[in-house]
Amino acid sequence: MNIKNNSTAKPAGKNVLYISILLTLLFVAWGAVFPANLDLLSGKALTFLTTNFGWLYLSAVFFVLLFIIGIALSPYGKIKLGKDDEEPEFSTPAWFAMLFTTGMGIGLVFWSIAEPITHFTTPPFGEAETAEAAELAMRYTFFHWGLHPWAVFALVGMALAYFQFRKGMPALISSVFYPVLGDRVHGPVGQAIDILAVFATVFGLGTSLGLGTMQINTGLNLLYGIPDNNLVNILIVIVITAVFTLAAVIGIEKGIKFIANNTVRLALILMFFLLIFGPTLQIINLLTNTIGDYLQNLIYMSLWTDPIIDGGWISGWTIFYWAWWIAWGPFVGQFIARISRGRTIREFIVGALVAPTAFSFLWLAVFGGTALNLDIFADAGIGAAVSDNIASALFVTLGNFPISAIMSFLAILLIAAFFITSADSGTFVVAMLTSGGEQEPGRKLKAAWGILLGGVAAVLLVSGGLGALQTASIASAFPFMLVMLVMCYSLLKAFSQDSTS
Repeated sequence: MNIKNNSTAKPAGKNVLYISILLTLLFVAWGAVFPANLDLLSGKALTFLTTNFGWLYLSAVFFVLLFIIGIALSPYGKIKLGKDDEEPEFSTPAWFAMLFTTGMGIGLVFWSIAEPITHFTTPPFGEAETAEAAELAMRYTFFHWGLHPWAVFALVGMALAYFQFRKGMPALISSVFYPVLGDRVHGPVGQAIDILAVFATVFGLGTSLGLGTMQINTGLNLLYGIPDNNLVNILIVIVITAVFTLAAVIGIEKGIKFIANNTVRLALILMFFLLIFGPTLQIINLLTNTIGDYLQNLIYMSLWTDPIIDGGWISGWTIFYWAWWIAWGPFVGQFIARISRGRTIREFIVGALVAPTAFSFLWLAVFGGTALNLDIFADAGIGAAVSDNIASALFVTLGNFPISAIMSFLAILLIAAFFITSADSGTFVVAMLTSGGEQEPGRKLKAAWGILLGGVAAVLLVSGGLGALQTASIASAFPFMLVMLVMCYSLLKAFSQDSTS
């Protein structure tokens, strides 16, 4: 069965929009009225999924990594994400730059110090607070932010770009399943797939926005004595969501672009500040050593389920991350698909894997390496501070350097800017998924989803803080993980038809 050009096919109806909004509103109402009940039941769901299906999260993401590497090396790698005579829309340097910026986000700012320090003080195995624990901490941090998440994003992005730009189908996750479902992708089955994608994206973004809110609150508490509690968290969510919503309603696209461009500049200022004033040589040596350690142990880490103990560390870290990346798949995948038209599949996969992973490694080595060096050689107390409040990691570390108040203020601005740009970009994708794949969704729809995302973040923070954020990601990603596995089969079927047509 050949895939026909479906540029004129009627997109999915309003059911995706109505059902997605209804489910999200019900969740927000549940958390607002019965936060303790939400926390209790979500905890039970988390335990069930991680106990019985933790192995599936690990195996599925590792399979996706092997799958896209295999596609890149195969003859299918020559297929263009567009028509055969199309050239890339963006130059290679500009494309790499956009891939770099996509690798940044609230999560990387939040965890770049908090994660290695936590692994250093409470490692998955071995003795804590030793040189070996420091190396293990950096290895697993690289693992969680390395090739695996970008394999997930690359799979979804490659699939969306192929069916949008080469086959002329709507910008919907359901379009990817045309080789398997045929015209049924425009009916209830396809709409169900798109609803799952919306559900995963909303809670993946809600998790990131919740983390950003926690970190902003902690920074304001340390710098200005503002209380670190749920009330302030909610006020932060309201203020920043209002900024985004106003931008969406009155159409300040240039303003959002201005914020995005300066967010990257601000991130680079912070990184180079620590690289210059921190332990520069140790950071470079740590980066080199950890890359080798990461590559040497890649297969072992990918499939380690911690069977001898209870799997608790794996559930709290690796499975949480894998679920988070799966939930972000539709969002990031759609972004990198839109900027990659005209490139071959091989170019796309290599770029999407290598560029952001390399930048993430550099960022993690600078921030994580600096914090570990301070704790090991200067007894800076970062580990103790992180154990008390995980969101304090960045600010406690910056407190050990000159002009720390200024740099900490810039860090708060950076997190807020990531909050705004993530909400803008994320709601654009959710609005696209709930408008039949429209390339330019309406402002009111984007604004509505922005408000709902803020509501999800607030509810998760009130109902259980970091634990609720982790639970939401793992639970919402489970059905979309199964969708991704079928996506691999559908792509292979489409590629085989393409190469013989």
